[in-house]
Amino acid sequence: MIKDICHDLTVLSSVSTPLTESDDLSVIQDLKDTLAANRDKCVGLAGNMIGVLKNVIVFIDEEGFIRAMINPVIVKMSEPYDTEEGCLSLEEGERPCKRYNKINVEYFSEDFKKRKKSFKGFVAEIIQHEVDHLSGIII
Repeated sequence: MIKDICHDLTVLSSVSTPLTESDDLSVIQDLKDTLAANRDKCVGLAGNMIGVLKNVIVFIDEEGFIRAMINPVIVKMSEPYDTEEGCLSLEEGERPCKRYNKINVEYFSEDFKKRKKSFKGFVAEIIQHEVDHLSGIII
C-alpha cells in the first residue's frame, strides 16, 4: 500500500529497531509501493520515512529493480567523497554530506536469509543514505 511520506523530524531522528520474522512484514511491501509511486523523485526509502521505526530499507538497484534489505549493517567503507543529497522527507533541498564509493553490507533478504554484498557508486550512496535514516541521522 502506498503510504504518506513522513516529514516529522521527531520520527525521522528516532533510532529504528530490528525487523523480525514475527513482525508485520507488510512494511516491506508498503515501502516498495511507496517508492514505486515516488520513483520520479526518489531512489530509496527507509522505514521511518513512512512512519515505521523498523530497520528496513528499499532502493533502486543497478538494474532498475526495487530491492529490500532487512536489518542492514554497513561493515566496510572505502573511497570517501563529498557530495550533496536531497531527501523526500525534507523539503529544504540538497545538503552536503560525506559518502563512500564502495561499501560492504550485511543484511537479511525478504525471506530472512543472511546476505553480504558489495556495492559501489550511486547505489552505494543510496544505501548509505537510507541506513543513516535507520540510525536517526538526517542529512
